[in-house]
Amino acid sequence: MIVDTAKDLRGIALSAGDASGYFPALYARVTARIGTSIEEGKFTDGPGIDRFATRFASHYVAAADDHLRGPRCWQACWNVAGDARLLIVQHLLIGINAHVNYDLPRAVVEVADERGGLISIRPDFDAVNDVLAATYVDVVKDLDRVSRWVNSAARLGGGGAFNFSLRLARARAWQAASAMYMLSAGGRRGYADELDRRVSVLAFLITQPSPVLRPLLSLARRLEEHDPTKVVTAMLGER
Repeated sequence: MIVDTAKDLRGIALSAGDASGYFPALYARVTARIGTSIEEGKFTDGPGIDRFATRFASHYVAAADDHLRGPRCWQACWNVAGDARLLIVQHLLIGINAHVNYDLPRAVVEVADERGGLISIRPDFDAVNDVLAATYVDVVKDLDRVSRWVNSAARLGGGGAFNFSLRLARARAWQAASAMYMLSAGGRRGYADELDRRVSVLAFLITQPSPVLRPLLSLARRLEEHDPTKVVTAMLGER
């Protein structure tokens, strides 16, 4: 059940003790909202959404439970969890990168196998997109408590750019799932390995911004909270 998954994610976030807790804190907000939407009957197929969202989240939980043997794209997240030079948003983007670009295609294929076809997953896939967009507004408001430049950036168009980037990433994830679904078991393993490699490269690029942007990022870092516990608490929407 997705409500139980939201509690698990909250526990992972609070126990992290470093920046690796930022993404699960954000994700706990998303999954909790999905659970609430299901309870309020906002989805045509609430149980189907629950199963899909829970399967998707299980890929992150599995990686978080085994840092040493998890996918390379998730190891990239753990490897920089103590890097104080990175912005809070960079840590979040590294987690989003791994979960959307790597975990999501595999979750779609797994659920499609169970349901007997890829097309049956599309409504659930799109519904989760809508929840992500709705959650974004609340997350930005709370993130500004610990990253005191975020709301200004959002007003200048950064929010729209972020939402566009997330929609683009999820569109590419659907394309990857469509390609993987047609392959044999061995072909899927090879495709997943290559996907992991490409997503790991993206993670590295997130940590290495253009030299032109580095002075601005350095200034932004001075406006941020450096205590991971306080950041996680804000990301969870708690006081």
